[in-house]
Amino acid sequence: MNTSNCKNCEEEEEEVPPQTLRTAEPSFPKSGTTWLKALSFATATRTRFHNSENPLLTKSPHDCIPFLEVYFNKNPTMLESLDPPLWSTHIPYSSLPKSIIDSGCKIVYICRDPKDAFVSLWHFRKRIESHNPGIIFEEAFEMFCKGSSFYAPYWEHFLGYWKASLEFPDRVLFLKYEEMMEDTALYLKRLAEFIGHPFSLQEENEGVVQNIVDLCSFENLSNLEVNKSGKRDCIVVNNNAFFRKGKVGDWKNYLTSEMAERLDKIIEEKFAGSGFKF
Repeated sequence: MNTSNCKNCEEEEEEVPPQTLRTAEPSFPKSGTTWLKALSFATATRTRFHNSENPLLTKSPHDCIPFLEVYFNKNPTMLESLDPPLWSTHIPYSSLPKSIIDSGCKIVYICRDPKDAFVSLWHFRKRIESHNPGIIFEEAFEMFCKGSSFYAPYWEHFLGYWKASLEFPDRVLFLKYEEMMEDTALYLKRLAEFIGHPFSLQEENEGVVQNIVDLCSFENLSNLEVNKSGKRDCIVVNNNAFFRKGKVGDWKNYLTSEMAERLDKIIEEKFAGSGFKF
């Protein structure tokens, strides 16, 4: 598994037009990114597309809401024409360009149990690097525990946005993957209100919220032809690489009890004093 830090995070920050930065959706890789994008896109465009016409039925959520680090280097003006003005990133809070921090854009961060995030990331890398055997599972786990990971160590990535959510609660919404899985409709309504697209009582009574929950469910998205055989517009990655199980607690099928206890202890130590608990 290639665990080098993202090159984009190390390059000099570039200015991003502040008027284009309405809502950012950062996350640590494999923490619910695809799902959050689908929910946000469907929510923000619900008055424009009938259920049978939603672009999510024919396009990957990652093509509906672009990654800042993938597209911006190729086309810096692309953000000016985003419709809806939603974009995503895996960049740590401390590495976001100052223009983004100062723009006042809304930030929605989704986190996931690090054990599940690691296992999901391991499988993702295996899928997109099928030609490269990479390192064994145990070695990848050792590197993860030592903080050698994409973009930033898990705990640094997580805590950066967690602390920002405490300091700027009106600008940073912090979501837990596990809680969203338990009551998706509740958190979808919270998400909609935060990004400026609240559901009306009439919409709730008409089942609009549940329709979006169903449209964006793992079962539905993973079975769409575009996500079974399609490829990303910007990079050569099969869309099915983004859909494996989406389950909470799947790490139990891969981590030994000793590995789980070790990672739990690391997280407990790193998160000490932060006020956050899984």
